[in-house]
Amino acid sequence: MNGQVITLIMGGGQGKRLFPLTSYRSKPAVPIGGKYRLVDIPISNAINSGFRRIFVLTQFNSTSLHRHIHRTYPYESFNQTSVELLAAEQTLSNTDWFQGTADAVRKHMSHYRMDLNDTMLILSGDHLYRMDYREIIKFHEEKGADVTIATVPVPKRIVSHFGIMQLQANGQIAAFREKPSAKENIRSFGIPVTMRKAFGVDEKKDLYLASMGIYVFRAESLIEVLSGNEADFGREIIPKAIAKHRVYGYIFNDYWRDIGTIGSFYEANIELTKPKPSFNFLEVTRRIFTRPRFLPPSKVIDSKLNNVLIPEGCILEGATITDSVVGLRSVIREGTVIKKSVLMGNDFYEAARPAGMKAMGIGKNCCIQNCILDKNVRIGDDVEISNIKQLQEEDGENYHIRDGIVIVPKGASIASGTKI
Repeated sequence: MNGQVITLIMGGGQGKRLFPLTSYRSKPAVPIGGKYRLVDIPISNAINSGFRRIFVLTQFNSTSLHRHIHRTYPYESFNQTSVELLAAEQTLSNTDWFQGTADAVRKHMSHYRMDLNDTMLILSGDHLYRMDYREIIKFHEEKGADVTIATVPVPKRIVSHFGIMQLQANGQIAAFREKPSAKENIRSFGIPVTMRKAFGVDEKKDLYLASMGIYVFRAESLIEVLSGNEADFGREIIPKAIAKHRVYGYIFNDYWRDIGTIGSFYEANIELTKPKPSFNFLEVTRRIFTRPRFLPPSKVIDSKLNNVLIPEGCILEGATITDSVVGLRSVIREGTVIKKSVLMGNDFYEAARPAGMKAMGIGKNCCIQNCILDKNVRIGDDVEISNIKQLQEEDGENYHIRDGIVIVPKGASIASGTKI
């Protein structure tokens, strides 16, 4: 490789399918695993891969994402590692905001300081996986590719959520279809049986190759494909590139989770609590970095815990918690039972509060099951939150139900004795 690798991380759009978690934050800023943010995943993967020039492109609800990156990834002079924020901006020559992922990359082109022999690595900021990006760069160079797309095998039932591709025997992409509907004929996009063994893919399942939202471009090729006004990589740029350039698919046959919906977010967190999860933050050689907070150790008093992730600064008093993620600075009081739930904890400790306001955290003798509690919630005593009516979707006072999961939004207050 003659040039350097420049990493661009997309800060995400409005994230409507993750509402209400994205009411106050962008998708990459959504907390995961008790103490991390989703954006920590691609940044850590890039740093672990030895890539030192990283840009994060942001637009919607970007305040918490900016704050997290500023406090977590300052410029590191010894290794010359920098994580730079590039927010959407209006200029004299361009008064529009980002119209899509490709438009975001195009409008910041002058900031990357790239040479024509550089390699551009473009990543999504809302996926959970661990990858050594040097492997896809190596593949890209060995193939002499102009563009390489990371792809992962997925079953037919979920292909409508992804861009899918048709690969030739040498790995070159012959066709690409962005989020095909259930009515479309996509049989020709299935992974041929003759190719499955070579790619290490299950030979019995009906599988398709879905885009991971990871793109590798030769700098010159990126400049060329962005010379028009196309807004999005998946819908417009990739089909355009396939018609004119050498575009290859790199198959990643390991754990990868798209955190695009409340259901997928919830499932990914609950999977982390298993004794041997498919993705594990407890890995020494390929660490996932996040903000150092210098909090005191968690304090557990007369509680029963089984398959629980607990970070720093929590206070658990007489609680019973199973198969759950407990966020930073969580306070859970006597007699409360929590099952299969995701607690995001609190942003601060409460020294004092106005008269009549409930204490931050979860009160006594509550039952919390199949829930997501966002940050800084105040839940009174004897509260039951378990989707009693077994609804798939509903909007209520201080709660929402999506994909059958009850979400209590950030800063919400639930009165004592409430049953949801």
